[in-house]
Amino acid sequence: MSGIDSSKTVMNRVDKKETDVQAPKAAQKETVVELKKQINLYQSVAIIVGIIIGSGIFVSPVGILQNVRSVGMSCIMWAVCGIFSGLCALCYAEFGASIPQSGGEYTYIKRAFGDFPAFICLWINFIIICPVGLAASCMIFATYILHPVFPDCETPQVATRLIAALVISLLVCLNCINIEWSAKVQVVITICKLSALLMIIVIGFIFQGKAGNSENFKESFSGSDYSAGAIAISFYSGFWAYGGWSYLNFLTDELIEPHKNLPRAIMISMTIVTCVYLVANIAYFSVLTPAEMLTSSAVAVTFLDQTIPMAAWIMPILIAISVMGSINGTSLSMSRLFFVGAENNHLPSYISMINIRFLTPAPSLITILMMCLIMQSFEEIFYLIELMGFGFATVLTCVLAGQVYLRYREPDLPRPIKLPIILPIVLLIVSLAILVLTVYQKPKESGLGLLMVASGAPLYVLGVYWERKPTIFRKYLGRFTILIQKLLYACPQEDEKAWI
Repeated sequence: MSGIDSSKTVMNRVDKKETDVQAPKAAQKETVVELKKQINLYQSVAIIVGIIIGSGIFVSPVGILQNVRSVGMSCIMWAVCGIFSGLCALCYAEFGASIPQSGGEYTYIKRAFGDFPAFICLWINFIIICPVGLAASCMIFATYILHPVFPDCETPQVATRLIAALVISLLVCLNCINIEWSAKVQVVITICKLSALLMIIVIGFIFQGKAGNSENFKESFSGSDYSAGAIAISFYSGFWAYGGWSYLNFLTDELIEPHKNLPRAIMISMTIVTCVYLVANIAYFSVLTPAEMLTSSAVAVTFLDQTIPMAAWIMPILIAISVMGSINGTSLSMSRLFFVGAENNHLPSYISMINIRFLTPAPSLITILMMCLIMQSFEEIFYLIELMGFGFATVLTCVLAGQVYLRYREPDLPRPIKLPIILPIVLLIVSLAILVLTVYQKPKESGLGLLMVASGAPLYVLGVYWERKPTIFRKYLGRFTILIQKLLYACPQEDEKAWI
């Protein structure tokens, strides 16, 4: 682990003699080896919206409907989940404005509770949330991009896994070469997915106007299940559909004017996503009955089959593009989390290094790629997705608890955004309820998740707490780190100037 690299043999700078081989003297220039501030407000909004809107709203937006059992109550729960997610995002915005450092929730938990809880947060993201989520998204992308090729049969597993590996490799390479290109690609993908949802919304309302198909909205609350269990589980389902709103906080160091653009991007993005989700569901109900939605394997495809059959073939491609945006945004954001964690000696030190040619965290991105490919090799990858609910609920609870605690421990901390203290307290109570519900609803998956989280404790002791490691261990680890630096042409981030 990171502390593992406490050895002082690790290079702080690529040797000038070696860099002379890479670049002639005439081409050498003096520059600072650090991540650049290059992500503007529009790209920030695209990153959040692109991560949140994945395949769910196109494929199976029925997690709420199957619990509350009515159109009206379903729409209300979509709005409630959006508002709750937006309020949680505002809490993250306060943190991001008052602690303008990359790393997001990891940085905030470290500030509030110290080293070990921050390490556990990092470990949850490293071993569960990031690789499992990316691997599953890549598999979904491959399934839908291959659907037009295999319209009447199941896509071959070999082809699916190959395409899944290719898409994550392509996006990681893009992020390694140029962050600005990646952000621009995210803008284009986000526009495409919003255009696809706008098409569904327009078709739905036109269809309702022409056919007078408003049966689903007559007595829309009839048959609703108002029980606490049904509402709680539907809220749980809806809350995860909005997942991804916290990822921009991982990129704070690369945002232009983060104290302004971070909270603006979060508020704009959550408003867009909540409105789009709610109106898209109304459009679905304008065409499909609740029973048809519940039995459909891909609601958007069924929707076009009943409205414009000739255009139904394009929806799997649009779904694949939407998922691609989530993959790109997650890779971009999570690489910064691991980068910051390695800078704090919580992951191997080479993960905290920057490619000195492109000024990107290439080692962190390559690590994400390898973890994702490993997860894709598991036959039960979609079973592992159930672990993500437990992991994210745990992290969210710790962040909100840290926000409440820091209000009392550091009352003089400059807070450009200062929310009423009652807000994070209420959200903390709700997040605790979500965590309990996660354990109650999926005890086996939560138990496995708890074991995986607990496995981080001995790693912390060996990698971070144990500083006096054997000399031979530090020697070979130092050599390995130098080898990685040479292969990836990388060195640690510096405040001083280095020759490249």
